[in-house]
Amino acid sequence: MNEGEDLAMRNQRTFSMEFKRQLVEELLSGESRQAQLCRRHNISSSVLYHWKKQYSRGKFNNEPTEEAALKDRIEKLERLVGRLTLENEFLKKGLQNSLSQHQRNGNSSPGGSTSSVLSSGGAS
Repeated sequence: MNEGEDLAMRNQRTFSMEFKRQLVEELLSGESRQAQLCRRHNISSSVLYHWKKQYSRGKFNNEPTEEAALKDRIEKLERLVGRLTLENEFLKKGLQNSLSQHQRNGNSSPGGSTSSVLSSGGAS
């Protein structure tokens, strides 16, 4: 490790969870503005922004805000929709391949309405 890296590591400060929570709560209460807090404690605005985001998600032994809880729920539901969409596309392609193989072999599909279900996007 060279001297520059050693100096950078010595200058890195660590803050307690309680300190971070207090600063964020002071900011959210309107008691102090972001610029004031950053100057007073010699921290960057991006650090305070990051702490505020963590606070909203309940990372500082506090209850997560309703907004953060809703955002987490939305993210989970979006992932679920994506996964189900991929699964649906996979199953459609498998069914189409199966139908085309049956047609090539001279077999007709029972009922004859499966291809109309595929083209309309499934049952409503």
